[in-house]
Amino acid sequence: MEDITIDTEEIQLDQFLKWAGVLASGGEVKALLAERRIKRNGETESARRRKLHPGDVIEIEGMGAWRVAKG
Repeated sequence: MEDITIDTEEIQLDQFLKWAGVLASGGEVKALLAERRIKRNGETESARRRKLHPGDVIEIEGMGAWRVAKG
């Protein structure tokens, strides 16, 4: 699992995945959500604009896991 540092109190899921360099576009996020491959804190996620906070863990099936960290 890789820690990804943000400078704000929260960040949207799609912005986080782009910031981390995991995905290049919001369209990729939308497709993975439709395939139910993204989990937030162990639960399947359905909203690409879900607010993430430090400590949240995002997992993408077949790609890896990232933790939101406060910088």
